[in-house]
Amino acid sequence: MLSEAMAALAAAGGTAVVQAAGTDAWTGFRQRVARWLGRGNPQRENDELERLDRTAGDLESVGPAELERVRIRQEAAWQARIEALLESLDGSERDQAAEQLNALLEQCIPQGGVSASQGGQVVGGNVDISADRGSVAAWNMGNVTPGNPPQPGPPHQG
Repeated sequence: MLSEAMAALAAAGGTAVVQAAGTDAWTGFRQRVARWLGRGNPQRENDELERLDRTAGDLESVGPAELERVRIRQEAAWQARIEALLESLDGSERDQAAEQLNALLEQCIPQGGVSASQGGQVVGGNVDISADRGSVAAWNMGNVTPGNPPQPGPPHQG
């Protein structure tokens, strides 16, 4: 059984794989992940590269309606692979592997922690949203359906 910290690291690794798939960082990231999972065994490394490529293909081949379900499934699958590897190692090897994975994630994942899938937008800083002259402004955290805004005019005094 892994410690909470190790389980969290494995979860972060699974998420990172899915978030990196299809991005400009994918090629280098997938090489590093495969090398880490392969643990010096060229055949295992090659097998992991094939799994990573299947993951990217699965994510690219689904429509928007299915994407979130596939993302969740892939994140869980990669988390499980990472957990299994960590559990297979003895104490000192596990600690070393965890340090290597943490360094890999820090190296390859933007420190701002923001990312977007295809069609999304990313803001890595402050966001100021405003509207004037009866317009609508919203921070879209899901579906936004504006109602009828009040008519401009003097403030209502009650």
